[in-house]
Amino acid sequence: MNFYKRTAHAKKILVLDLGFLGDTVHLLPALWMIRQAYPEAKLHVVVSEHITSLMKCVPWVDFTWGYMRYPRHATFLENLTIVSKLRKEKYDAVINFSGSDRSSWLSFLSGAPERLGRVTRRGKRFLSNILFTENIFQPFDQEPIYLQSCHCLEKAGFPHSEPQFNTSIEGPYLKELGISTADEHRYFHISPFTTADKKELDPAQLKELIDSLQSTYPDQKIILSCASHERELKKMDLLLRTLNNPPWKVFPGTLNLVQLTAVIQASSAHLSGDTGTLHLAVMTNTPSLSWFQPLPSKDWLPIDKKHTVITGSGLNSQGFLTGIDISTILQSTQQLLRK
Repeated sequence: MNFYKRTAHAKKILVLDLGFLGDTVHLLPALWMIRQAYPEAKLHVVVSEHITSLMKCVPWVDFTWGYMRYPRHATFLENLTIVSKLRKEKYDAVINFSGSDRSSWLSFLSGAPERLGRVTRRGKRFLSNILFTENIFQPFDQEPIYLQSCHCLEKAGFPHSEPQFNTSIEGPYLKELGISTADEHRYFHISPFTTADKKELDPAQLKELIDSLQSTYPDQKIILSCASHERELKKMDLLLRTLNNPPWKVFPGTLNLVQLTAVIQASSAHLSGDTGTLHLAVMTNTPSLSWFQPLPSKDWLPIDKKHTVITGSGLNSQGFLTGIDISTILQSTQQLLRK
């Protein structure tokens, strides 16, 4: 008997995922599939503490737990505390797609009698049959992570359904940021930075791109945003000093995840490197253009026609992405706006 048949009458389900923004976004279609499979059950999820605000876009999840992973790891006492709280919930089943050591042990220590886990890239581990009551193997690298997770559920007996993020944003988030209804779909949102230089355009190219967008599309405004840590804030300050004209709005680490999602959703198109905001564009069905390093894996590549990916050829002497022509980005942006 497979996992779903054994747990079909479960009253309380926990889904455990401790990844960062992209991981949590890619979790949502599988989470929705779980919601449909257990329509009467309470559905809880554990995500990284700094991602919990994103779950406001997912009202069909009954409760969200935050687990400290950034900017520091959870202490021993914090781990004991969350384990104690999870055990008190008396979950009937736990589902874990990541298979990381920390999340696997939390799945086991939750006390749930049924625990579904995915075999990691390293293969099945010695303790896999102890930590999980059922292990599913699904290949990596061949398709986006969210599809992989849905296929894991199907292999565990869950009814098939078309993957969908099924998110909603309710509240005056844009109005709070000075963005009116008339402004919607009249601006580009750009995330110029990522977690590493090797995923970013050279600063001179970023300047050229933004200046070119402003001159090519005078009816489209520009919004720039970045993360709140020092590295990106410094980069943003330097970039703003070089531009021919200031952007319409700049959010230097000041947006929470729901606000950021709302800004991206209301844009004409989102432009960025390989970073979390790209996945928010995919989640909200917002046209996007992104630049990637040459990668053999399709784990994080968007596949819908609304999303264009331009692949670089390597790194320059300063460690930035090369092989991406600004004229190509401009042409691709024009094509996106026509779709």
